[in-house]
Amino acid sequence: MTLNPRQRRLLEAVRRHVTISVEALAQQLEVTPQTVRRDVKQMEEAKLLTRYHGGVGLPSSVENIDYSQRLALNIEAKRRIAGAVAARVPPGCSLLINIGTTTEEVARALIHHQGLHVVTNNLNVAAILADNPACEVIVAGGVVRGRDRGIVGEATIDFIRQFKVDIGVIGISSIESDGTLRDFDPREVKVAQAIIAQSREVWLVADRDKFGRHALVRMAHLSQVDMLFTDARPPEALAKVLKEAHVKVVVAP
Repeated sequence: MTLNPRQRRLLEAVRRHVTISVEALAQQLEVTPQTVRRDVKQMEEAKLLTRYHGGVGLPSSVENIDYSQRLALNIEAKRRIAGAVAARVPPGCSLLINIGTTTEEVARALIHHQGLHVVTNNLNVAAILADNPACEVIVAGGVVRGRDRGIVGEATIDFIRQFKVDIGVIGISSIESDGTLRDFDPREVKVAQAIIAQSREVWLVADRDKFGRHALVRMAHLSQVDMLFTDARPPEALAKVLKEAHVKVVVAP
C-alpha cells in the first residue's frame, strides 16, 4: 500500500512507542478511534503493523513482508531513489547489486546506461538489465529463493569474492538509530557482507520506512557505507550517526 500522510504519522508513532493504544494514537493524530482502527486494519494487511490486545505494535522482527507486497510498497519513493542513484552512476563502471525491490528499481533506472558491468545475485536485476545491449550482466551461482529470485549460499559468496567493483549497490530491511543495518535472512546477509567487502564504494538504497524498523540479523554498520540514497531526511539520532560516519546522504527529489 502507499501510505497517506496520516498513516505515515501513525506508523512513526508506533515505532516511537513500540506498542501504543488505539485511543492514544487517535489523540496524537487528532482523529477518531474508528479512523485509527480502519488505518491499522489496512496496514496490518500489508504487514506493517500488528494488532495486540488493547493496542497496536510492530510486526515480528523475524519475518519480512511478502515479496509481492514489497513490490508495491512505497513504489514511487523507490523510483525516485533509483533515479538519484542512476544519475550518479558513470558510464563504463562496474557494479555489484544485491537482492531487494529498491535495487530492482535501480536496475530499471540503469536500462539506458552505456558500458556497465553488473554482477548480481538477483535474477530480477539480471533480467531487467539483460534488455540493455550495452550492459554486461554476470549472475552469481548458488541457491535460488523462489519467493523473490534472490540467489544465496556459500557458492554465491565464493563467486562474488572473485570480483572487485567500483560500486556496490545494496538494499536493506532495517536501519536502526545507532546505524546498525539489519535484514531477515542470514544467508542474504552474508552475501551482502561479501558485496560490501568487494566494492570500492558502497551505496545504500533505503526508503524512509526502513528508518527504525526491526529485523533480526545484523548485516553491517553505516560506517561501512559511503552514500545513503533515501526519500526523506533521516531522524535526528540517525542523522548524527551518518554525519559522524561521514556518509553522504542523498534525498531523492
